[in-house]
Amino acid sequence: MEEWWGNKTTARATGSFSPSRLLGKGSHGSVYKGILEENQLVAIKKSSNSSGHVSNDNSKKLENEICVLSSLRESPYVINFLGTTHDDDHDSACKEKNRLLVLEFMPNGSLYDLLHADVNPPSWPKRVEIAIQIARAIQSLHEGKPLIGRLGWQILDLLCCAWSHHRVPDLDQTQPAGTIGYLDPCYTTPGKLSTKNDVFSYGVVLLEIISCQKVIDVSRLPASMVDWAVPLIEKQKLMEICDSRIALPPFMEGTIKHLLYVASRCVSCKEENRPSMSEIVSGMDQNCLAGRVKIPSWSSLMWSVILMRRPRKFPKAMA
Repeated sequence: MEEWWGNKTTARATGSFSPSRLLGKGSHGSVYKGILEENQLVAIKKSSNSSGHVSNDNSKKLENEICVLSSLRESPYVINFLGTTHDDDHDSACKEKNRLLVLEFMPNGSLYDLLHADVNPPSWPKRVEIAIQIARAIQSLHEGKPLIGRLGWQILDLLCCAWSHHRVPDLDQTQPAGTIGYLDPCYTTPGKLSTKNDVFSYGVVLLEIISCQKVIDVSRLPASMVDWAVPLIEKQKLMEICDSRIALPPFMEGTIKHLLYVASRCVSCKEENRPSMSEIVSGMDQNCLAGRVKIPSWSSLMWSVILMRRPRKFPKAMA
């Protein structure tokens, strides 16, 4: 059941949208940490048009975002959409302009923080479980009704922007959102967006989970992680890709090898060579060994959007 809050309430909850409460900022808005009555923690998204003129286009984008989030309420992989706000005055224009989204707050930090921690980097089983959770989340979005090709956050922001820069979910279905290195080079025009664009982005994130390398690093040749990793995969030099801070146990080698080959297919320059998310998930179920973990919220926002809420069992890795 969608709830409603007055904007004065959310202003108090965020300390009048204090910079100290800012969790993340994206191309379509900012997300703040809020504390409602009874100390309920929430994430409050303030659209970039909340302080300016509201066009019919912006209004439709907001309604689209609400519609998409509402349709995902039953997904075990996506953060809960709690409701929206209404302006405390009765000016319809102001009401539309200042409408905010209230979402579930997830306190555990970003996936980037987890991977790049100075101490205690995530174990290999935990990384595999994170990769599986992300894959299942995207699969559920791709196979949902209505189909969500990019949840951006769309999916691309979910996978990309939030990953490195604490972006927020931008649900505009017509504009690409992303950072260099994550955005599919096959994407050319808004009308040609497809689920294969998301598959490319997933492949990039998969490489980042395994390597802990920056997606774009000018001190590395080549600077692009994809251009750096794919040739190593083709040459079977897989250990040169793996995060060297922690040893890869022998029983995990088959699993990581499988994930690296999945990543190489995902980032293929030819869309038709990329697997579907259902194919990726099916292959992981057969070849990946991982413990059950909960991944921290990824970006401030979705802080991520992917949280394991159901126990799952995965078959042992192939020898």
